Amino acid sequence: MRTLRGGASPVMIGRESELRRLARLASSREPAVAIIAGEPGIGKTRLVHELLATLPAETVVLVGQAEPGSLARPYEVLLDAIDGRPDVDDEQLAALTDPKRSPVERLHTGLAILADLVGDSPAVLVFEDLHWADSESAALFERIADQRGSRLLIGTYRPDEVSRRQPVAGLLARLERRHAVTHVRLERLTPAQTAAMLAAATGAPAPLRAATALHHRTGGNPFFLEELLRALPGYDVAALVEQPLPWSLADVLRRQVDDLEPISHRVVEAAAVLGHRIPFDLLADVTGAGEDELIAVLRDLVTRGVLVESGEDEFAFRHALLREAITDQMLARQRRRLHEAALEALLRGGASDPAMVAHHARGAGRYDDMIEATRRGAAVYLSIGSAYQALQLAEMGLDEAPDDTELLAAAARAAWLAGLLDDALRYGRRWRDLATSTTDRAESLYLLVRIAWESREFDEMGALTDDIETLIAQLPPGADQARAMTAIAQSSYLRDEFDAALLWSDRALALAAEFDLPSIRLAAQLEKGATLGEHPQTAAEGREMLSALVDEAEKAGEWVLAAHALNHLVQGEPPTSPDEHAAALERMRVDAERAGFESLAVATYFQGRARLAVRAGDLRAAIAILEEGRDQDRGFQRRGRWADYHGVFLAGLYLEAGELDRVAELIGDLAALTDNPATTIPGLAFHLACRRGDLPGAERILDELLAALATESWRSGERAHDLISAALEVGLPMPRLDRMAAALLDDDVWDAYRTLADSQLAEAHGRHAEALAGYLSIAEAHILGPATRGSVRVGAARCLLAADRRAEATAQAEAAAPLLAEWGGWRVAQLEKVRALLGMAPADAPAAVTGPAALTPREREVAMLISDGLTNAELARRLYISPKTAAVHVSNILRKLGVASRTEVGDVVGRR
Repeated sequence: MRTLRGGASPVMIGRESELRRLARLASSREPAVAIIAGEPGIGKTRLVHELLATLPAETVVLVGQAEPGSLARPYEVLLDAIDGRPDVDDEQLAALTDPKRSPVERLHTGLAILADLVGDSPAVLVFEDLHWADSESAALFERIADQRGSRLLIGTYRPDEVSRRQPVAGLLARLERRHAVTHVRLERLTPAQTAAMLAAATGAPAPLRAATALHHRTGGNPFFLEELLRALPGYDVAALVEQPLPWSLADVLRRQVDDLEPISHRVVEAAAVLGHRIPFDLLADVTGAGEDELIAVLRDLVTRGVLVESGEDEFAFRHALLREAITDQMLARQRRRLHEAALEALLRGGASDPAMVAHHARGAGRYDDMIEATRRGAAVYLSIGSAYQALQLAEMGLDEAPDDTELLAAAARAAWLAGLLDDALRYGRRWRDLATSTTDRAESLYLLVRIAWESREFDEMGALTDDIETLIAQLPPGADQARAMTAIAQSSYLRDEFDAALLWSDRALALAAEFDLPSIRLAAQLEKGATLGEHPQTAAEGREMLSALVDEAEKAGEWVLAAHALNHLVQGEPPTSPDEHAAALERMRVDAERAGFESLAVATYFQGRARLAVRAGDLRAAIAILEEGRDQDRGFQRRGRWADYHGVFLAGLYLEAGELDRVAELIGDLAALTDNPATTIPGLAFHLACRRGDLPGAERILDELLAALATESWRSGERAHDLISAALEVGLPMPRLDRMAAALLDDDVWDAYRTLADSQLAEAHGRHAEALAGYLSIAEAHILGPATRGSVRVGAARCLLAADRRAEATAQAEAAAPLLAEWGGWRVAQLEKVRALLGMAPADAPAAVTGPAALTPREREVAMLISDGLTNAELARRLYISPKTAAVHVSNILRKLGVASRTEVGDVVGRR
């Protein structure tokens, strides 16, 4: 564990209320998150140090610190916290640092290490300097915050050093939405507090003149004040004021090393250039000092408080500001020589760390070496799914070589994977414009089409497609032409031009076969399989093609293609087995995380889990999952394709549940975004007006909806059913209903949904026999979810009642009850109305089916784990879900089984 920085004052001044707040959190024995913010030297670390000193002996304490430029060390903060601890399992540590493992494996390894170290003990976990944290450390911090247990998670950061390019920016926003975060903002000391700090440090009241002068000079920054005192033997404050005072903190810090021996000066300056983690062997190599001599110098520097021993054979500066002050006073030539010596030492040792090589090459002015290292490093980080690190390295190289197409390609891909679409567009366009080979031009256009679609730059998407067609005409048959054809197939698919997508993907496949181009063949198969999946008649063929593609793409390490193919599979026609769907979803997430593909690993993953809950007929679980996903998705507030889908999907679920005020809030959120699809806002607003019984409002919005539908090339049977159901409830006049239905349906709508919509309209027109025949024909249609099939049964019961066939109507109502057992809202209300007309007792829908038979496959899995004694937190870790979702599953299981405790769940499962 890193040594905490101390201070000149024996007591902390001016932070009493902040310390009490943190101490209350630590003693509450409940999970809590605290974020401490403030400028450099304001006392964030000192506050943490004072808190840790108050903890009971049984509290587990782990403190890790991020470092500037820690590109080369994913999980930097955790590794720093556990550095040198003998109780860390060596195999787990090796797995955490193994770049060949997927990000999700490494993340869960990190969580497992922490779980082993903490156990059931109370714990305080500290992540220092989050503004410098790598993306993996930020993700780990977030997952720890989701866990239960008696633990306080603390993060410190400098607000002025946070930009949207850093992982911490998204982390802080998501934490705020999902947790009751305690924010501690440290301000500068007042004049009175400055006087109190002087008195505490010197043991005597400070003269008013001295206190005022020192407060004025330091601005109330505690670290600046402490360093002034540290430089004065005996702390004679009056004498200090008589001397010329340093005008800056840097001045006073530099004075601490003014009296060093020449060898010590050489060592401390070399250490300042080498970075924040200073390996003994590298320092010896750069300075030319012998081992014994260097040990003596380092011992003296540690005693003076210049350096601290941060690990085995590793040193760090006591404060980052001290290192900055030393480097700032060095001559540029002096820094270059030290960087060059470090670079030569790394190259002699065959350094595998391209980020460190690039850092020292840049400092040495050896830009060819730097550019080569950034190229190599960006490729390495892209290959292991560390998109943020790849982007930072690529940008380091581009600072010196802005026209390097290899670096531009890496920057564009990394920014796209990380969800930074503006940057991805900027780098992608420059890559295209500077491409000197047809391969580069074809590859850049292929990526730009996707980025433009996700950024909703539809005009640019069309222009790019025209450029690709022009390029194809100029290219001879071969790899570049095949890649360009695949780009047009992708563009056509994304713009719902399915015939063109099939045509171009087949052309690309023909060239891939002719010239043996396996990667292009996989990309073209992805576009063709996805396109086939859009048509009911060819959906099975598309699924078969995509399934085969996944296996081959994974073997080839084409994680983005594999994740995309799995995404199409989980969004297409639902598989027969929910377990198959869940397995494909988890596989998609792992592949997306291997690629660092944020939107598929987070946003799309949670959407898929919510759809799985809908397929299980569990509305509450679907809403909980989607709310969790919306919170975790750092990109949902950005512009782009993913910005609205969480909101639209969640609004639909809220409409199902009758939570209409929440729907109105979401419509407001969506309306604030630019470039929503034309039908999004009017479709939701019409549906909401209907559910609120506002017929005039619904009729007014319908005109806007119909105009928007005329501009849209695709149709959804599910949307048609939802809006027709809402219109029937509000009593929309039949001519307007018929016109709306005609606009909502076309030949590509799946047969079951078209039959459902036609049956609803026939029933509304009083053609009950026709409607009944339609309802009964789709009562077991697999494509319809349980809740929709429940509504089909209810519709059939109404039609049978109209024909006075009460016994058959009762049978249909009884068949609807288990399908709606975990649903709610208007569908259940319609069922209850039919049951009342039949004289049936009101059905308690959630209890309509009880016992083990009522459990979904996922709930049966959870029940077995409950019977093994797992807590909610352990369930979450085992199943890779959040504790909140685990709690929803447990609540459903207790209710369905009719038991009151987890022990009884084990009894019931055991009996089964």
